[in-house]
Amino acid sequence: MVAVMRTGPGDEPESTDNDSDTHTAGSLRVVDPAERAAGPGPSGLTAEEMADFGAEMDRLRQEILDSLGEDDAAYIRRVIDTQRRLEAAGRLALFAGILPPAWVAGTVMLATAKILENMEIGHNVMHGQWDWMRDPEIHSTTWEWDNTCPSSQWKHTHNQTHHVWTNVLYKDRDVGYGLLRITRDQRWHPVYLAQPIYAAVLGMLFQWGVALHDVEVDQLLNGRADAAVSRERLKEVGRKAGRQVLKDYVAFPLLAGPFFLPVLAGNMAANLARNVWSFTVIFCGHFPGKVPTFTAADVVEEDRDGWYVRQVLGSANISGGPLMDLMTGNLSYQIEHHLFPDLPSNRYAEIAPRVRESCERHGLPYVTGSLPRQFGSVIARLFKMAIP
Repeated sequence: MVAVMRTGPGDEPESTDNDSDTHTAGSLRVVDPAERAAGPGPSGLTAEEMADFGAEMDRLRQEILDSLGEDDAAYIRRVIDTQRRLEAAGRLALFAGILPPAWVAGTVMLATAKILENMEIGHNVMHGQWDWMRDPEIHSTTWEWDNTCPSSQWKHTHNQTHHVWTNVLYKDRDVGYGLLRITRDQRWHPVYLAQPIYAAVLGMLFQWGVALHDVEVDQLLNGRADAAVSRERLKEVGRKAGRQVLKDYVAFPLLAGPFFLPVLAGNMAANLARNVWSFTVIFCGHFPGKVPTFTAADVVEEDRDGWYVRQVLGSANISGGPLMDLMTGNLSYQIEHHLFPDLPSNRYAEIAPRVRESCERHGLPYVTGSLPRQFGSVIARLFKMAIP
């Protein structure tokens, strides 16, 4: 199960306060007494309770796997077809981008296409959600997404690291992305005073932050990463990023001839919109104020049942309806995604009520809220953690 210790790997926490937006889980005791009085929340699940919850999640997963079929395959093919049509229409409209209405329409369509490709298609295909179709074109081993990050590196940092160690400090590199202080268990440094500013920069350049994630630049500077491995990864990033830059900022603008600048501006704006949206969705799913982080000690001897519980505790959903679900890649159901990362995303809405009911029955918090509410909570947390 989980250990009782709350010390981080190599560092003592700087504070023992119990603010739910700043402390690690500490043996899954994540809700302070005041918050428990206001509503349900874990006070420490027994091994039997976690085993019961884990068994329910296993049964639910198998039920969905057994029911996958042509309707699901038709869904992802339809989304891919829609995305490609949107991208083609957007790029064509930008060729007439000297006209403001055409530029706006083209940029919006291209931005939407890029968001769909990265969120609902690329992210989920590379998770292996559609491998059961045995379609070589829609498969985790062959899909290369429209992003500066090579798919192989993304699958390593995301599938093999993040989803195994969700919100575990110093194991899950998504906790702060090597730049941000998310919990008081991270030692404070004066550089964090500026983190609201460089968090905004990270949001605008998010695909580049993702691209450098597996290079481990921060660990390299600290002497904790293998320099040779990082160099090879950086070379791979350079090749992929070079193709992306050539496509969006050279080839398509040149094809527009005298309208080079409007097409270039449209591509830049579309990438900016995709970056900011992706950053917003991902941070809202992991770092709202009520979502804790964990230390290595919290996951000592953790089994599959404890892993299920940690996925719920370390995640948050975004309410908003079908359009929100589609545009977030169904990461509006981040809790369900963390529980079942390899289930097709179109099924998350179906299973969410059952997951929520099980969480409530077992006393687990099911954090959900509107996009403005969740993002506001993230921003508040970033400001709070910027100071000692």
